[in-house]
Amino acid sequence: MRRPLLAAMLVLASAAAFGAERNRFWNLTSVTITELYLAPAGTEKWSPNQCKDDKDGSVDADERLQLKNVPPGLYDVKLTDGHGRRCLVKNVQVKGTGAYSFSLSDKDLTDCTE
Repeated sequence: MRRPLLAAMLVLASAAAFGAERNRFWNLTSVTITELYLAPAGTEKWSPNQCKDDKDGSVDADERLQLKNVPPGLYDVKLTDGHGRRCLVKNVQVKGTGAYSFSLSDKDLTDCTE
């Protein structure tokens, strides 16, 4: 009886690790992002700066960033780019499946200040 239970636990652990591996932001903008914060949509409960977990502290164009403690849901995203521009993107769907959780492109960066 222990082997089926152990096998089930291994499958669940593998699925959780796989899901965590895919919990990534894909930067499809043309700029490097130096700060990236997420908050449940409509709140001010911002996550820590997700870029701090990247090896160089930023997310280059076409780079993917592993997200920490960001479950699937609807979020507002606040970011700063390498030129110092600050942007807010509201109501971003963060997925729990797929090759990445969410992406942003230049067309998404409409609410920005210099």
